[in-house]
Amino acid sequence: MPGASVCAVGNSGGIQFVMLRRSTYRPTRRAGLLVALLIVAACCVAGTLLPVTSAQRTDARPRRVAGNANQQPRPAATPTPTPTPRATTTTAAPQTAKPTPTPAPARPQKPSLQVHPSSEATPTPTPTPEGQEIDPDEVIKVDTDLVNLQVRVIDRNNRPVNDVKQDEFRVFEDNAPQKIEYFTKEEVPISYGLVVDNSGSIRPQLLQVEDAAKTIIASNKPGDETFLVRFVDSEKIEVLQDFTADQNALMDALDNLYVEGGQTAIIDAVLLSAERVAGYKKGNELADRRRRALIVVTDGEDRDSYYKEPELFARLREMDVQLYVIGFVGDLDAQGSFIRKSPKDKAMALINKLATETGGRAFFPTSVSELPQIAQDITRDLRTQYVIGYYPTNKARDGQFHAIRVQVAASDKRDKRIAITRTGRTATAANISAPAPNNNKLKPPERKP
Repeated sequence: MPGASVCAVGNSGGIQFVMLRRSTYRPTRRAGLLVALLIVAACCVAGTLLPVTSAQRTDARPRRVAGNANQQPRPAATPTPTPTPRATTTTAAPQTAKPTPTPAPARPQKPSLQVHPSSEATPTPTPTPEGQEIDPDEVIKVDTDLVNLQVRVIDRNNRPVNDVKQDEFRVFEDNAPQKIEYFTKEEVPISYGLVVDNSGSIRPQLLQVEDAAKTIIASNKPGDETFLVRFVDSEKIEVLQDFTADQNALMDALDNLYVEGGQTAIIDAVLLSAERVAGYKKGNELADRRRRALIVVTDGEDRDSYYKEPELFARLREMDVQLYVIGFVGDLDAQGSFIRKSPKDKAMALINKLATETGGRAFFPTSVSELPQIAQDITRDLRTQYVIGYYPTNKARDGQFHAIRVQVAASDKRDKRIAITRTGRTATAANISAPAPNNNKLKPPERKP
């Protein structure tokens, strides 16, 4: 450069610089401009040589590199996607939790008679008035107006009276006299069930109960049919032998009785068994003279039946079924209170009511040695009864209970005679047209929970 010479070139702090010593010549405008350009160039060179820190390298943008025109461009690096934060759900402030109501316990399932298939027997067909047999699939008409009464007559000493004539009977319904349309004292076939409590409380008497039942079965006559039920609780009410006239089959079934634990369900067992015998061979009332009965052996303490007493007696009033109950109540607790009967008193009250309401009898043996005589008494009562039929003067079918009372005219030549029959009836619906019942699969009626 004219008029100037380079004095020194140095490096300080990583910055290169050029020092020029001014010559003796006088600087011109061109020379000043040149010096400025040199200083700018030195600064640019120094900028490229400064050390680059890791922070600067991270923040710096990538440089473009100019390459050959024929060279394939380097693919750009795929940027790492930034994760999208999850949406934050705003939870409302918890409110004071209301206490969850405790659901009411569900009522147990309705009980049903469990019929063992091997026990089912083909029943003897019931003859019609014309001597023809009833077809099981035939639709028959049941005359529900006629009321049949099984009447037992005894004297003051509880001895049966077998010579009462039709004109000596008086029948009253709701205290209104009724005209007797049908009367007989002849022996007719009996359909009955033996219903035996097999809960633990009956264990000491079970063998004697079997013997008494065999005594009753041995007295069966042609045309009689019997079925056997063992019960423990509502879930175990079993028909060990269905209706049959085969005494050997019934004896074998009695040998299969056994005791097991459970909450005794007397009401359920009686109701289901009564419904079974009430509908067995039920035909036209004018031809239906078959007696129907249940013989129940129990301690009388109902612990956990599905049905309750009012339901039981409401249904029994619609049936013509007599109940004979043998109650072993001696081992029950006799301690009660002012407001509650003792277990023994409650059991005796239930047994007596079952017999009284249906025109049957109740027995309370104090020893198993009494069972043979009780069996004979039951057999005699079933054989020595009068059948009385009448059409009620009150024709209303209002579902109401109507009290029934039977009297025997007084006689000066003999002791007072007492007529025993069911206490009343419930007025049912109009005449029913229905198939002749097949009760092998009878179950309790449907009801709302």
